[in-house]
Amino acid sequence: MPLSCTPMFRRPRLLIVGCGDVGLRVLRLLGPRWQVFALSSSADRLAALRAAGAKPLLGDLDRPETLGRLAGLADRVLHLAPPPGSGDTDSRTRHLLQALARRDAPRSLVYVSTTGVYGDCQGARFDETRALAPATNRARRRVDAERQLRAFGQRFGSVVSLLRVPGIYGADREGGHPRERLLAGTPVLRREDDVYTNHIHADDLARACVAALFRGLPQRTVHVCDDTKLLMGDYFDLAADLCGLPRPARISRAEAVAQMNPVRLSFLSESRRLANDRLKLELGLRLRYPTVREGLLAG
Repeated sequence: MPLSCTPMFRRPRLLIVGCGDVGLRVLRLLGPRWQVFALSSSADRLAALRAAGAKPLLGDLDRPETLGRLAGLADRVLHLAPPPGSGDTDSRTRHLLQALARRDAPRSLVYVSTTGVYGDCQGARFDETRALAPATNRARRRVDAERQLRAFGQRFGSVVSLLRVPGIYGADREGGHPRERLLAGTPVLRREDDVYTNHIHADDLARACVAALFRGLPQRTVHVCDDTKLLMGDYFDLAADLCGLPRPARISRAEAVAQMNPVRLSFLSESRRLANDRLKLELGLRLRYPTVREGLLAG
């Protein structure tokens, strides 16, 4: 009788680039079934990443010479790293893709972008086919990253998923709960000047990332948002009521211009309502927190 042997199977490999809050949530979802590598530019974070179950890699997207180990390393890549803080192009994504292109491009690559790439839509409801109109350099850097990733997928045959994400919240996420702004007494716009805002709970975003890694369509864009359609002031009123806190003061847009810094003001200058049909139908995601009410009540 011939000797029998047990075949050795290599665990599938995932590389997370920019493994912060959302990356750690993805890591917890995948568990030991996957071998997960986490790229970090900070040596101080390596121990925490290792404790969370990842194999940490020290590398800096601003220093391409440190990225040599990424070539051919992983079957799939989750790109969560933000662009640089200035300019209108994303050199970090360019350096990452150059490293990945050196050997055996990943089967799938998921990038978490922003809905800011659309600019101000004056409250219109729309899907992912809407033309891009970024109004800030911050959004233009994201558009540049998306273009680079699409080109990479077309050239090397990787399935690239572009997840356009609005405001991320979650009670256990730093700065992720409106309670902090409410306690600080930050005002909101009066109704006639207000803008529509979109949201996604951090846990649902992590689940969407995993779904896209496995079920994403080639070079496809997906809105990752919940079903909420609220003006920003109404969102904070709801949060105040649920937290047992006073509702925020309402001010005019002219008063906001005088009181707020340019970054915060930019978020009050863009109004849109996102359709999320692709998220549900193509990625097959059933939202754990379909509206902000469920998400805020959860913590």
